[in-house]
Amino acid sequence: MIDVVGTSVLLLALLAAVVLLGAFVQSVVGLGLGLLVAPVSAIVNPAWVPVLPLWLALLVSGVMLRGEWQRIDWRVLAWMLPARIPGTVIGVWLVVQFTEPQLEIAIALMVLVGVLVSVRTADVPVNPATMLVAGVTAGATGTATSVGGPPIALLLQHREAAQMRSTMSVFFFVGVIISLAGLAIAGEVSTEASQVALLLAPLVFLGFWIGTKLRGRLPPERLRHGVLATCVLAAVALLVRAAA
Repeated sequence: MIDVVGTSVLLLALLAAVVLLGAFVQSVVGLGLGLLVAPVSAIVNPAWVPVLPLWLALLVSGVMLRGEWQRIDWRVLAWMLPARIPGTVIGVWLVVQFTEPQLEIAIALMVLVGVLVSVRTADVPVNPATMLVAGVTAGATGTATSVGGPPIALLLQHREAAQMRSTMSVFFFVGVIISLAGLAIAGEVSTEASQVALLLAPLVFLGFWIGTKLRGRLPPERLRHGVLATCVLAAVALLVRAAA
């Protein structure tokens, strides 16, 4: 079978389809690319995680910043973004300490937590304490596993959709830069993962564009349930792989 960057074309095609779907979902609801791409990336090549999903998250969040600036909640970001820095330090330490199977298990568990947060959410007050906790937690989990959205989504769950999307996009864009910088300092940003991210970048733009065209036309609950089911399957497959 033909290989590209050391991986079969079939597996790369699977990853490309997941990237397209993840960018589409994120453009509609504000998150989703990391939940989908992280476990599949780890199945295709564990060495690409967390760097590959982080590069793609940086791209999609950067694209999403266009057009909804007036909806951003800067007060929330003023608390959460500085808190991302100590969280990033924790996340880098975890990446350095974890073996590949341990990192796969951590990714799978974070995806399942994200699904649980989406299905059964509790009311969380938005105050300085919860914003700081969310920022630190997202920094640690986002850096170590590239899945940092659940704490922020839980905090902003009752916000209007456009405000949630735009605020999370700023947090992800700046936060991913911080995470990648921390990983680079630790020598954990591989050239191959960066090359694959560049290869898959057009699919991020395409998925985002499709999502913007279909916003408001899709039944959100049906879309959400389909995405969550896919996330669970990917996470379970990753847990089985890690256990084996």
